[in-house]
Amino acid sequence: MTHRNAPLTPEGRRRACLEVDRGRPICHVAAEFRIARQTLGKWHARWVAEGEAGLEDRPSRPLSSPRQTPVDVEDLIEQLRRTHKVGPVQLAGKLREHGHEVPISTIHRVLTRRGINRLRDIAPDGDDLREPVRRYEWARPGDMVHVDVKKVGRIPDGGGWRVHGRGSAQDRAARRQRVGYIYLHSATDDHSRLTYTEELPDERGATAAAFWQRAVKWFRRHGIRRIRRVLTDNGSCYRSWAFAAALAGSKSRHKRTRPYRPQTNGKVERYHRTMAAEWLYVQPWVSNEQRRQALRAWLDYYNYHRPHSSLGGQPPISRATRPAVTSPAAQNS
Repeated sequence: MTHRNAPLTPEGRRRACLEVDRGRPICHVAAEFRIARQTLGKWHARWVAEGEAGLEDRPSRPLSSPRQTPVDVEDLIEQLRRTHKVGPVQLAGKLREHGHEVPISTIHRVLTRRGINRLRDIAPDGDDLREPVRRYEWARPGDMVHVDVKKVGRIPDGGGWRVHGRGSAQDRAARRQRVGYIYLHSATDDHSRLTYTEELPDERGATAAAFWQRAVKWFRRHGIRRIRRVLTDNGSCYRSWAFAAALAGSKSRHKRTRPYRPQTNGKVERYHRTMAAEWLYVQPWVSNEQRRQALRAWLDYYNYHRPHSSLGGQPPISRATRPAVTSPAAQNS
C-alpha cells in the first residue's frame, strides 16, 4: 500500500502541478518526480481546468465498448451450454444456427464469466452443482481459534538458489547438505484475525501442545481471556494426547475439519498465504536468522498496523477485547 505522500497519489500530483505553476519547466519537474513529461502535462491541464478534483484517480474502463458481446447473445450461450452440455467449439456451431457468429475464445470467456466453464458444475437438468461459498464469522473474540502448521525449507548458509540462482554451485551444495525444514505454527482468532505464530523445529504432538499453551497466554495478554473452540485439521500432532491435554488445560473444545477440506480452516490458511506473499518470499534471505528477525517485525505489522479488508480497513488489534494494547515496537520505543 502506498503512503499518502507518494509521487503518484493525488497529493503527489498536486505538488508536481504547484511546481509547474511556479514557472519551472515541465520536463524538469517530471524528471524530479520520475514520471513522463506527457503524464505531468496531462495532470497539469486537469489541475488548471478542474482543480484538485481533476487529480483524483479515474477509471480506466472505456466509455463505450462497441464490440462487446450483447447480453442477449451471452444469455443464449448460457442457455445452450446448460441444455446441450457441449464445449465452446460445438457452441460456436449452434450459435451460427441462430444467426450469431461468435469466436470460440469469446464463448470461453462468457462461460468463465458466468461460472459454467466446467461441465462438472452443471447438473443433467442444467442446474448448478457447485457448492455455494459459506462465509462465517464468530461473534466474539475467542469463540473460535484456527490452528495450523506451515512447513518451510531452511536456508543454507550464505543463501540458497533464490540468492545465487538455480543450478549454481551454492544451489548444488545446499541440495547435498539437506538442510531440512522449519515449521510455522499459527493460531488465528476467527473474530479479530489476531494471530500468534512461532517458528519451531518440528510438528510433533508435544511441540504443538507447548505452542498452544504459549498462544493461550499471548491471547490473554490481548484481552481474549477464554478460548472456547479450537479448529484444526486431522494432522497427527493434533490427534495426540499431549495436544488434547493442552486443550483441556485451556478449557477449549476441539473441532476438526473434514478430511481434504482445508477451506474449512480457511482463515488461518489465508493468513499463511498472506504471510508467504508479504514475508516469506518477499525477498531472498541469506540466513535463517535474518528471516526469523524479519518475521518478528512482520507479525508486529500484521497484528497492530496492517489494514484488513474484512475488518473495514482496520488492523486485527482493533477487534480485540482490549484494543488499547500497543505493539511491541511501540512499547520498546
